[in-house]
Amino acid sequence: MAKITKEAALLYHSQGKPGKIEVVPTKPYSTQTDLSLAYSPGVAEPCLEIEKNPQDAYKYTAKGNLVAVISNGTAVLGLGDIGAMAGKPVMEGKGLLFKIYGGIDVFDIEVNEKDPEKFIEAVKAIAPTFGGINLEDIKAPECFEIERRLKEELDIPVMHDDQHGTAIISAAGLLNALEVAGKKIEDVKIVVNGAGAAAISCTKLYEALGATHENIIMLDSKGVITSDREKLDDTKRYFATDRRDLHTLAEAIQGADVFLGLSKGNVLTQDMIRSMADYPIVFALANPVPEISYEDAMAARPDVLMSTGRSDYPNQINNVIGFPYIFRGALDVASTAINEEMKLAAVRAIANLAKQPVPDVVNEVYHVNNFTFGPDYFIPKPVDPRLITEVSMAVAKAAMESGVARKPITDWEAYRQHLKELMGQESKLTRQLYDTARRDPQRVVFAEGIHPTMLKAAVEAKSEGICYPILLGNDEAITKLAKELEISLEGIEIVNLRHPNEAPRRERYARILAEKRARQGANFQEANDKMFERNYFGMMMVETGEADAFITGLYTKYSNTIKVAKEVIGIQPGYKHFATMHILNSKKGTYFLADTLINRHPDTDTLVDIAKLSKKTVEFFNHTPVMAMLSYSNFGSDNIGSPAKVHEAIDLMQREYPGLAIDGEMQVKYAMNNAARDEKYPFTRLKGKDVNTLIFPNLSSANATYQLIQSMSETEVIGPIQMGLNKPIHFTDCEASVRDIVNITAVAVIDAIVEKKKKQ
Repeated sequence: MAKITKEAALLYHSQGKPGKIEVVPTKPYSTQTDLSLAYSPGVAEPCLEIEKNPQDAYKYTAKGNLVAVISNGTAVLGLGDIGAMAGKPVMEGKGLLFKIYGGIDVFDIEVNEKDPEKFIEAVKAIAPTFGGINLEDIKAPECFEIERRLKEELDIPVMHDDQHGTAIISAAGLLNALEVAGKKIEDVKIVVNGAGAAAISCTKLYEALGATHENIIMLDSKGVITSDREKLDDTKRYFATDRRDLHTLAEAIQGADVFLGLSKGNVLTQDMIRSMADYPIVFALANPVPEISYEDAMAARPDVLMSTGRSDYPNQINNVIGFPYIFRGALDVASTAINEEMKLAAVRAIANLAKQPVPDVVNEVYHVNNFTFGPDYFIPKPVDPRLITEVSMAVAKAAMESGVARKPITDWEAYRQHLKELMGQESKLTRQLYDTARRDPQRVVFAEGIHPTMLKAAVEAKSEGICYPILLGNDEAITKLAKELEISLEGIEIVNLRHPNEAPRRERYARILAEKRARQGANFQEANDKMFERNYFGMMMVETGEADAFITGLYTKYSNTIKVAKEVIGIQPGYKHFATMHILNSKKGTYFLADTLINRHPDTDTLVDIAKLSKKTVEFFNHTPVMAMLSYSNFGSDNIGSPAKVHEAIDLMQREYPGLAIDGEMQVKYAMNNAARDEKYPFTRLKGKDVNTLIFPNLSSANATYQLIQSMSETEVIGPIQMGLNKPIHFTDCEASVRDIVNITAVAVIDAIVEKKKKQ
């Protein structure tokens, strides 16, 4: 992990708009009518409804997705009592994490009040605003009483994350570490170094999971907490031991199975770790310097199972694995609390997730082939996209079962899909594609079977049930790669096209191709040589019906793939050109962009073919095309160059399709702003309609546009989608992810299904 300098941190927080979060409107506000609905007089109506039924606040306001992150600044990170205002950057940061991981909106509230009673009253007074309250960075022991009182006196979820966040994540890690070590929680001896809010909460949760009270030794800054010590508060007295022979950490840790550190850096020595039991579990969670470094711990005991709070070492205990999803589940059932049942459900969901195969996106972030449950991976990574579904659903179910849910969930699969869509993991369109493909899976050839991304995509597509994969490549190399990636090839066909056994098929394919292209100068020998190339061989599998669709592109240049596709597959009757489209799924809707890959400088006839193919493809995806043909000018204001070609194409399209909503040439701003377009150009065929299909005047503008949108926003991009070839041949590019390829595979499968139905 790169070293964070003071200068870089200050610049990050100050550059551009100061701070890290902002409020964004969620309703239209561009017209006077919009403003009248948003405020006076329209706003009076929801006010009156809420007056009659306070629970309607969840229906008419943002309350149900709004959490307060509240602190008085008395225990900010490792900085101590720096005051409410100085703690604001931390609270804003917590708000950012709530949003990006859980889709939850946050107001950060810094309360300049150290008196617990006054602080409680302040929080209670503002509580109606929120669906939940996250207490943050409040020092012990006051934090215990503050949380207890607020939980008792408010009817919304309240959680002090410093206590319970660390407790939940470390408890999940402890369960799994014990499983790796082959130990039972009720038998192990646990040493806790630290007696603050987090340490107390962690230890209580361990007990709730089965840890034996007598097997726990806790230390504070004065040493082992013993029952004969004077002036113990209630929380410390609960964990005080009757053993008089233990005073120091070195004495307490001898023979211990588990060390939990929530204290300060470098207090645990290598000799202390050597004195622990076999397969010691060491959670050194002081930040930024742990109680012992990862390197020193591993050098002292190679069998140690180690966690820290740092992201640059294995098994990071990171609260972001928990709190966004705990609150997500609680908010979604309008829970009145976050109770012990919900916390334990989160623990088990997080622990179970670490035992499941890890998504490719997680491996990519950490630059590894595959995380596998064991000593170096027993806690899920914070970037794991499954946390939102697994933890949130477990918490929501526990809230319902424990009787604190006011809005029970009845359709859990629909809720799972909602969570995925909320975080951009899946859109309605991609779900529809997958569901359609699953109804009739087809045989799909993956050209680059030896490429890790293509191999993973083929396996994932099979597991999704959308196709029967066929991998092209050296079977021994593919089998070796699969073993390295720890993925199963069961049910996946491998075709080594260069193997002598494939000679008869290569020759048969060559004869078919030579005969097909005899009038273009093809001969058998040249065609036979080409069958040693994966694109020729794979496309011939589709051409002959021995496969239904073909995916290629990770290794091959587009220009070569296009040439092969024209030779082997050919362009559909009625067209002289083929093209590609990218689909953009954005918060504003779904948009179809063409041609993004094939035709560099289309003339009028090519633009007409692209428009016709786009119409057909948009309808293929169950959308009604509303098409704008783009240029830098509007409706004949420039009559040379690309505007002239687009103008002519529009004239031809409108004559051939009198009922089609298509117009141009026009600038993007008029295509996307129908109010401005309709006012200035009231004659347009697009009047009153929202454009969903954009036809670009050349390849540069189309390709640059979709890549720019993809890089600058969270828009999901599907493509390139081939339009106009005789068979389902689809391309990827060298930067395609596993998900990109699986999405294209679903499109290819549906394409194949449609082609078969045409022939029936």
